[in-house]
Amino acid sequence: MTQNFTRDEVLQNNSEESLWCIIDSWVYDLTEFLDAHPGGRSVLVQVGGRDATDDFYNLHRQAVLDRYIHLRIGSIADEKPRVLRQKPGDLSPVPYAEPAWLAPQFRSPYYNESHRRLQKAMRHFTDTYVRPEAQEKEASGQKISQELIQRMASANILAMRVGPGEHLNNRNILNGVLDGKDFDPFHDLIVNQELVRAAARGFWDGNMVGMIISLTAVMHHANNAAFKENIVEACLSGQKTICLAVSEPFAGSDVANLRTVAEKTADGKHYIVNGTKKWITNGTWCDYFVTAVKTSTGLSVLLIERGEGVETKPIKTAYSAAAGTALVTFEDVKVPVENLLGGEGRGIYVVLSNFNHERWMVSSASIRMSRLVVEECLKWSHQRAIFGKRLIDQPVIREKLAKMMALVEATQAWLEHITYQLSQKSYQDQSTDLAGPIGLLKMYSSRCAREIAELAVQIFGGRALTQGGMGNIIEMAHRTSGFDAILGGSEDIIGKLKR
Repeated sequence: MTQNFTRDEVLQNNSEESLWCIIDSWVYDLTEFLDAHPGGRSVLVQVGGRDATDDFYNLHRQAVLDRYIHLRIGSIADEKPRVLRQKPGDLSPVPYAEPAWLAPQFRSPYYNESHRRLQKAMRHFTDTYVRPEAQEKEASGQKISQELIQRMASANILAMRVGPGEHLNNRNILNGVLDGKDFDPFHDLIVNQELVRAAARGFWDGNMVGMIISLTAVMHHANNAAFKENIVEACLSGQKTICLAVSEPFAGSDVANLRTVAEKTADGKHYIVNGTKKWITNGTWCDYFVTAVKTSTGLSVLLIERGEGVETKPIKTAYSAAAGTALVTFEDVKVPVENLLGGEGRGIYVVLSNFNHERWMVSSASIRMSRLVVEECLKWSHQRAIFGKRLIDQPVIREKLAKMMALVEATQAWLEHITYQLSQKSYQDQSTDLAGPIGLLKMYSSRCAREIAELAVQIFGGRALTQGGMGNIIEMAHRTSGFDAILGGSEDIIGKLKR
């Protein structure tokens, strides 16, 4: 049972021999924590016997207080906590922290009850399982755990992440919240945007993004049904991992000028592959590489299995090594001709059609991360006081917030329009009709993300430069927001795809 104290009783414990304080109506005994406090003893001594609620939340997140719940010894009699504590799966009460379709006062023509069930289940899954590991691995640079991969595979989250299709038929999604055959592009959007809320940019790419941008090429272009079934099932079950290997040191967006070569053997049964790929997401640990190569008839795509002649080396980038970004070399690698995806010389169609889902996914992730930044800025603006006023009371801050909200709402609306078009078209029609619109969406959303991140830095000040504490999400967003202008095709190139 919680012990009740009066404020006068707390006030009596204001020395180093017995140091208490009040935070949001709860009483904490800090006596044994004095020497362990990262900010030194003097900071705690200053709040001895006092209500330190404003001081605490001016410096820390609620998560910090939760870590030290063992220091809580009781509460103030007849007082209730004022700070809202969210449980895993809860929607945020902060304005504009959630897309409009989740707000009770708005209606949307795109979403039905199945979308709401999936959103709720994905939110709880992400908060419970993904976010804790994401934060840990983002800092350590380690790859995603096999335990989490298997957990996602069992819930059929891996199957959902590669988009709608026959592979989802007869799959039980997240303990029955959805029948796989009913999965549509808006369900796909929900899965992508909920997982982004783990707020770890490197881990986001490390969390099987290689599969999202490569397995679809196998699903749509493999020439042998048994071969396709084996690869797809191995990846969706979490037993194998797969990535896309297109970019090279001499060719990024210019895929027609790749230098990796595949020469057919004299008996016509194999290709011998030689070349180098660079900046390959998840390449450090993947089992399969969907690889763009040059054959005698032009650009082709091969599925290459890790084995003799395949070597991978981590590339140190500006974000976490958890992404598994790699340099991949192929030296006299023997690949069966059955591993050809699409026809020989028709690799450009495989690559370009595969880009649509990748660019749409990058856009949806970038927009959701921007919304998370807006949420952080709104919370901080109400929390932080300076020059005798809260930040939210400063007109210059409100102007920045308004600009950020407008950008994230506009890009989300455009994203939902494109997603609706995806829901109305076949895969072939998507490839021909939506490459331009998706490219423009990616270009614009990445530019908006950079502007939102820059505005957020001005709101958070010096805290936006640190990778821990109050500004960690802002620091991460500002450092990585420019990446989405490059991944999946640089914005200067895809901006030319007008239709």
